[in-house]
Amino acid sequence: MAQVGSLVARTLGGIFRADSGISFAVGLVAAQEGLTADALPVAKVVERNVAPDTLEKQIGAQYPSLHIYCEGLKNSLREKFTTFSGTARMAIDVRVTGDRIEALEDQMRLYVDAATQVLDLNRGDWGSGLFYTGGYEVAFSSVKAGGKNYLQTAKIAFDVQVSVN
Repeated sequence: MAQVGSLVARTLGGIFRADSGISFAVGLVAAQEGLTADALPVAKVVERNVAPDTLEKQIGAQYPSLHIYCEGLKNSLREKFTTFSGTARMAIDVRVTGDRIEALEDQMRLYVDAATQVLDLNRGDWGSGLFYTGGYEVAFSSVKAGGKNYLQTAKIAFDVQVSVN
């Protein structure tokens, strides 16, 4: 059953790395905000559930980053004769860093808006028995020490309907 979570995370990672993914959405949101997209770093997309401090110590983190992972699975067997038909609770941790708190909040807002825009533009059938109906929750963390002086994270959580054999 854990394979289902990996399948959804890989599929979602592919959506965010695609030409119409996070880089495209950051450009759109930046243009709406009157910012130059060239000055914004490209977000690194990772399918891994790792705490920021652990990541920095082990492999050196790159910011901004989006960490995609499955928080949980619920196999409600809504469809007969399937191995798994239920819900995958997915999460995207958006992580940004900077040397000034003021710039950090603007950068966080920009990347969260871009990530939610990618989700909004990809409602529907993702193939392989995955279906995203829309909707999400966003939780912002407080700024803390880390990265390039300061680090802030936000978590975007949502459900993906899954039906696989």
